[in-house]
Amino acid sequence: MIYTLTVNPSLDYIVDLEAFKSGAVNRTCSEKIFAGGKGINVSIVLKNLGLESIALGFTAGFTGNQIEEELAQKGVKADFICLADKNAFSRINVKLRSIVPAAAGGKEETEINGQGPELAEGDIAALFEKLDCLEQGDLLVLAGSIPKSLPQTFYSDIMARLSGRGLRFVVDATRDLLKKSLEYKPFLVKPNNFELGEIFGVELKSREEVIPYAEKMREMGAQNVLVSMAGQGAVLAAADGKIYQSPAPKCHIVNSVGAGDSMVAGFIAGFMEASGYERALKMGICAGTASASSEELASRADVEKLLSAF
Repeated sequence: MIYTLTVNPSLDYIVDLEAFKSGAVNRTCSEKIFAGGKGINVSIVLKNLGLESIALGFTAGFTGNQIEEELAQKGVKADFICLADKNAFSRINVKLRSIVPAAAGGKEETEINGQGPELAEGDIAALFEKLDCLEQGDLLVLAGSIPKSLPQTFYSDIMARLSGRGLRFVVDATRDLLKKSLEYKPFLVKPNNFELGEIFGVELKSREEVIPYAEKMREMGAQNVLVSMAGQGAVLAAADGKIYQSPAPKCHIVNSVGAGDSMVAGFIAGFMEASGYERALKMGICAGTASASSEELASRADVEKLLSAF
């Protein structure tokens, strides 16, 4: 079974405006609400691609209830821990998309991300109880940010606890959350080129520049390092010692939220279907592109259409 962990899920409130003016009343042209969080996005795209998963994490309050309802409507299995604090609520992330003068490049996006509730020791203990039930052959996706109340060793602490059980780990995180996980040899890590460059103190703009640093991260412990690069595609430093790379199909960007998470889901699906790195990379890139070019996360039909022309 595939499990995804979203420690700090959200309701994503996406609004379109003619133009955003600070300090004034702004009226929307359209608005949408989605269940959000990197692990949740991975579970949704896996479901769209025909793979079952179980979404784990924490929810709280009326926003938490809506997150669970959104996933139920999409047929995604979830096993969240509802926080006991009656005053807590799952965070709301607001994304403002305003039409700006053509010279500025089309739509301008502004994000306001909530903090999320604090987690008590009992909440963490309840999560560990669920994780202790995972079995040999299961895959656990650890994705996204964590609340400030948790240490930057949180993902590596989970991996250490479950080490030796024959599980595979996928880590999609930044900075220390990612770096500290490497000693536990995750099956896959997925930084983007900016996050990879931040870890090594360099600026990486091209696929060729990314390659040596992806290899360094693999030498640090990750079995497979998948580096997403938006319109430039991706680079994969694979466990077979080879480098795979590919540009992304051309598309009109509609909504960038969830594109990287879709790439993770596409890679997992492609690898499980074909057990080949080239297929997994292409399916990951096409899943990311399909999400970026749509208001919704990637569907199987959209991914297959891109693959056929790739």
